Amino acid sequence: MRVYYDNEVDAVYIKLGNQKPDGVIEISEGVNLDTTSENKIVGIEILNASKKMNIKTILSYELELDKKLIQKTA
Repeated sequence: MRVYYDNEVDAVYIKLGNQKPDGVIEISEGVNLDTTSENKIVGIEILNASKKMNIKTILSYELELDKKLIQKTA
């Protein structure tokens, strides 16, 4: 996952993978999901980001994982 912030246009983009998006789903005004043809989410775009979130929190974050999700498979 990579997080990009463009302060000139006040937009955050969260890239969730390396696949190219084939479509966009607007989930609310200025919040868009980039999707593949298989409906997998590969990115999240947030326009007017500083009005919708604290930009400092998205640019410095902690990752907390559920141990069940990262268990080795035998």
